[in-house]
Amino acid sequence: MISQTPIRQIYQVSELAELLRSLLEDALPALWVEGELSNFRNPSGHWYFTLKDERAQIRCAMFKGKNYLVRPTPKDGDHVRVRGQISFYEGRGDLQLIVEHLEPAGEGALLRAFEQLKAKLAAEGLFDEKLKRPIPEVPRGIGIVTSPTAAALQDILTTLRRRFPLGSVYVYSVPVQGDGAAPAIVQALDALPRRAPVDVIVLARGGGSLEDLWCFNDESIARAIRACAVPVVTGIGHEIDFTIADFAADLRAPTPTGAAERVSPDADAWRDRIDQLGERLERAHPGRWLQQGLQRLDGLWERLAHVGPARLRALGEQLRMRQQLLQSLNPRAILERGYAIAQTVDGHIVSDAAALTPGDALDVVLARGRVHTTVRDTK
Repeated sequence: MISQTPIRQIYQVSELAELLRSLLEDALPALWVEGELSNFRNPSGHWYFTLKDERAQIRCAMFKGKNYLVRPTPKDGDHVRVRGQISFYEGRGDLQLIVEHLEPAGEGALLRAFEQLKAKLAAEGLFDEKLKRPIPEVPRGIGIVTSPTAAALQDILTTLRRRFPLGSVYVYSVPVQGDGAAPAIVQALDALPRRAPVDVIVLARGGGSLEDLWCFNDESIARAIRACAVPVVTGIGHEIDFTIADFAADLRAPTPTGAAERVSPDADAWRDRIDQLGERLERAHPGRWLQQGLQRLDGLWERLAHVGPARLRALGEQLRMRQQLLQSLNPRAILERGYAIAQTVDGHIVSDAAALTPGDALDVVLARGRVHTTVRDTK
């Protein structure tokens, strides 16, 4: 019987290290670790340190893309809580924790820094309601300061197209996370009103963790909002998220979509209002009044048609009696009996001879015709 030698799988050291790293990162999710910080080093902006307790220790690395959020910088002996991913560093053959977030084991450093800055700026009056500027009802142009690749931008543009398709929109692209975000936002708030005819600016970002939104807690952004030439509306994160920028803004909306709604009139509401005004105008038009008058006249004819013949005869008799009375009072009827009316040339009736003097002209009205004469004598 022929024996077979098993085939041995031979790894290079680097291959084994890569395998270990892949196994660890795939098997363990991001986790929280609490311990005492020691051996802290800060070369080139990256932080390297050790977390330990009474029985064990683990090496940690926190790169500058993450540690810029941590204020103040930690020191040896601090009791901290970190969130990170277990990994294997091939170059040294060490197990290590890649840290994404670090805070004191008690109150979080970010929250503490947030409350301190908020209290400072509030004491200066930067958040006073009297500083809040009204948002224009119909803006000439709407400025948007956000990331060009963010979903928040598409949400804002979709809302503006639906509500206010006639409005002009000007987008100023900025990073909304990381070291360069705050300076870029400050520059945008200063430059956009000078470069475009905007009447209001939306400063927006979609949802994220406290660390993701941290740039909006920068003091420089709060001051840039108050110094901006036009009102600023913030729509940062979700409804439960509050940043320093929100407190400094002229108006805070709960989401980016909410901010777009706050700065744009509703075209549908405009159309409804125009329809209502048109109906009111039609009701107030003179033609409508004429129609109503005709309807009242029709009603009177209907009422007359229901009056009985006896009633009509009574009305006719009353009419003949009144005609006779008018006839008896007619001056023409008196003239038929031989009387005359003397008038001056200007039409005044003469009823007193003392009002005349010899030589005055008179116009005598008879039942048929007139006589022009001159006064020779009066008695």
